[in-house]
Amino acid sequence: MTASPSPVAAPAPARTFAIRTHGCQMNVHDSERLAGVLVEAGWEPAPPDDDVESADLVVFNTCAVRENADNKLYGQLGRLAPTKAARPDQQIAVGGCLAQKDREVVTRKAPWVDVVFGTHNVGSLPALLERARHNGEAQVEILEALETFPSHLPARRDSAYSGWVSISVGCNNTCTFCIVPSLRGKEVDRRPGEVLGEVEALVAEGVLEVTLLGQNVNAYGVDFEDRSSGRTAFADLLRACGGIDGLERVRFTSPHPRDFTSDVITAMAETPNVCPQLHMPLQSGSDRVLRAMRRSYRAKRYLDIVAEVREAMPDAALTTDIIVGFPGETEADFAETLRVVRESRFSQAFTFQYSPRPGTPAATLPDQVPKAVVQERYERLVALQEEMSLAGNREQVGRELELLVSTGEGRKDAATRRMSGRARDGRLVHFTPTGPAVDREVRPGDVVTVRGTYGAPHHVVADGDVLTHRRTQAGDAQAAGTRPTTPRVALGLPSLGAPEPLPVSTGCTVGSPSV
Repeated sequence: MTASPSPVAAPAPARTFAIRTHGCQMNVHDSERLAGVLVEAGWEPAPPDDDVESADLVVFNTCAVRENADNKLYGQLGRLAPTKAARPDQQIAVGGCLAQKDREVVTRKAPWVDVVFGTHNVGSLPALLERARHNGEAQVEILEALETFPSHLPARRDSAYSGWVSISVGCNNTCTFCIVPSLRGKEVDRRPGEVLGEVEALVAEGVLEVTLLGQNVNAYGVDFEDRSSGRTAFADLLRACGGIDGLERVRFTSPHPRDFTSDVITAMAETPNVCPQLHMPLQSGSDRVLRAMRRSYRAKRYLDIVAEVREAMPDAALTTDIIVGFPGETEADFAETLRVVRESRFSQAFTFQYSPRPGTPAATLPDQVPKAVVQERYERLVALQEEMSLAGNREQVGRELELLVSTGEGRKDAATRRMSGRARDGRLVHFTPTGPAVDREVRPGDVVTVRGTYGAPHHVVADGDVLTHRRTQAGDAQAAGTRPTTPRVALGLPSLGAPEPLPVSTGCTVGSPSV
């Protein structure tokens, strides 16, 4: 009688991770890189519907721009403390700008945190987690300078149809309210060929839209562009994106008015897949306040750029950032901000009440504006901007709008039986996915054309039948639950020598979409 074979032990289940991201698009993209390095190290993402407490690893990728970022992080860490006590094997990591700033403060306030890492060592997270587990104590590693460009790390992308592509990290500006330069360091640019290679890789996986990311995209390539040509490296990069087959939409954020050139505006207008959308921070309409902020432009310069953009692209949508209540801001200063908002006709404005950030020059300035005054001005600004936004969105009624269908942007979509998408100019549109033009069903990642029927301050509604529907590879991937991945590439900083040649765009001027 032969002995029965010994049972084979089932493989241990992979440990799961959940990432919670606070802050800007840079942080969102960094979280994709964090997910990429964790997956490469053998971790698996926790199911999206699971509570964060159930994950074996919880990563907080933090922001330090506003005061409530600190309160939000420590509140979330506090809620995890009982779970951590009940599950000692669970690990908690804190990274990003707040970790770079606070360092040991995080583990002092939340001693149950296992790893603290900074903005310059995203790729170190798996090793730090293993070291924390082996040593039985928190690991704090904060690099002072960039050693590996984040885009050289693998990434697990959040979207099947839209991707972030960093063209630079860091910032050379010295705005008195901003702590970002001290946390992310001096600006370092990627080579154009490397940026375009990443864009092409995303498009090959079905991505239809990319957003080029930088703290100041207009300053891109100053160390290697050919000034004698009369063109800027960033404008050349936009034109080169126009030559990538299958890339339907190109956006970018954020430009600085100081470095904005006519060359970039011309490239936007002449490159068909560059969207007629511009997000350009204003911060204040008062020249006196702009000077105190060390913003190296004045209101007239800003409005001149707006006028040039509208002349080249009459239907372009402009969005901005504005700070209310900067130290020393008077009622006359605030009136200047309202004036510039009226003249600029922004489709949307991200408005913030000033809060002092330790480590910034503005935090120690005299004449801090009382909270009640800041609140009252903020409410007036929001009311004015809502008027501007409503007027702009009502202009979309009756127009045909081409939408890249998105997911998670319509909070009432389930109740209203609508879906949502972004027009080429970035406006949010809720639409009814019905009509004879619909091919089987509309999916996130597909492209539809609809007609606007109603304008509200924050969105447009299109309740008629879909006019056209195009199924896409991105829609297939979204429906299948697959996402693009960016593999690890050669390590090290990008070289800053002569640029690689960019393909020449042959796109001619096209009329602005009727959006």
